[in-house]
Amino acid sequence: MATLLHIDTALTMASIALSIDDRCLEASSNAVQNDQAAWLHTAIDDLLKNNNTDIADLDAIAVTIGPGSYTGLRIGLSTAKGLCYALQKPLLTLSSLQLIASVAPADAGELICPMIDARRMEVYYALYDQTLNEINSPAALVLDENSFLSELNAKKIIFCGNANEKLKRICHHPHAVFCRHEASAKDMARLAFKKFVKKEFADLAYCEPLYVKEFQQRK
Repeated sequence: MATLLHIDTALTMASIALSIDDRCLEASSNAVQNDQAAWLHTAIDDLLKNNNTDIADLDAIAVTIGPGSYTGLRIGLSTAKGLCYALQKPLLTLSSLQLIASVAPADAGELICPMIDARRMEVYYALYDQTLNEINSPAALVLDENSFLSELNAKKIIFCGNANEKLKRICHHPHAVFCRHEASAKDMARLAFKKFVKKEFADLAYCEPLYVKEFQQRK
């Protein structure tokens, strides 16, 4: 039986969750993006206390590593790595795009395309099949009327994520389906537990956020 802590600060809504194996026990969230760093550690303490769990009893810590908000990704990963170092626990990393895809309903033969807003008409996206096998790896894309045209001509695609409306305004292909499901830390349990069982742990020393685009710090 594995007790896992989950941290997701990739997007505007920050969230954490505690799970036993692939079953979420409790989750907590904070919609104030500028408050993520101050909220996170206190929220973790409260979550563990609510479930009578000592932090030393955690078997691993899972975190979304991107793409998403540059600041949010750094906050989440640095917190997770710090806890793993201190507790000598393994780190599990999840793609924020795969997490979004995992909550989208899809039937056999359909593709899932999670999209994260990257401002203006640009998005971060990836393509998965219905079993969450990666078809196209995470990338940045400026949307236009011809985006995903060849894929849509071949198969139905379920588009999901917070950039849905951008594509929905310009894409009227009959194979395009737009899903409003949103993901958070409570949805990480199943994906993280699979990685835990397979011992697919991240390297604490070299693990970095998945920015997709090169990070440029404002001067």
